[in-house]
Amino acid sequence: MTTAFITLGLFDILDILLVGFLLYQVYMLIKGTVAINIFVGLSLFYLMWLLVRALNMELLSSILGQFIGVGVIALIIVFQQEIRRFLLLLGSKYNVSQKFTLDNWFSFDDRGIREKEIKSITSACEHMSKTKTGALIVIAKSTDLQSYAETGQIIKARVSKNLLESVFFKNAPLHDGAVILANNRLLAARCILPVTDNTNIPGSLGLRHRAAIGMTQATDSHVITVSEETGNISYVMGGNIKVRITTAELRTFLEGDFSGFIV
Repeated sequence: MTTAFITLGLFDILDILLVGFLLYQVYMLIKGTVAINIFVGLSLFYLMWLLVRALNMELLSSILGQFIGVGVIALIIVFQQEIRRFLLLLGSKYNVSQKFTLDNWFSFDDRGIREKEIKSITSACEHMSKTKTGALIVIAKSTDLQSYAETGQIIKARVSKNLLESVFFKNAPLHDGAVILANNRLLAARCILPVTDNTNIPGSLGLRHRAAIGMTQATDSHVITVSEETGNISYVMGGNIKVRITTAELRTFLEGDFSGFIV
């Protein structure tokens, strides 16, 4: 009578699937960043320690083991930005406290982007594209962007074509930085955004585009950019960017249809 060498139960399969999903999420989080090289280096270091132990090289094994012993602390220090980004995204996605506020229950007019604001944004971007006026427009989703808004000038005004064009006018005092739109209001201008550390971004994309990508990696917001050099309009979401879009495509994205979004 023979017995199976390995037995797999339902929870074993579930355990494997969860670990695989977790590793995939970690890979997606650090893909294209400097952290992926650090992760590979640490993995090679760990494999070398296992090889040294298998060969019974006691002295080298004990030295390497000292580094492995503080591995968790080292990982937290090395990947602190990636861990912070992951927790921010997790917290913004499952933020129960914000979902059950009185504002969310009784404020219906300010949920999402309304038709009037979409028209104002697309018209302003079309004009700024023609005049090659640089712009960086952040559209808040579920993440609270108050901390980013406080890096600039709080405005809290109704979104309009003239207001957006006035803010980004080259000689205007608030043109340098980003504007943040939340609840159909222009919440703040001249805001500072986090810049992505993704090394795979083409050199043709400047600091404005890198800030847009970094903002969508750190939060669930969407960002519109208008290039000051070329006048091209770009749309950024989830760390992915689609460049040289038309105003018709921009309007479609603002209405929530991302079927044509190409990574």
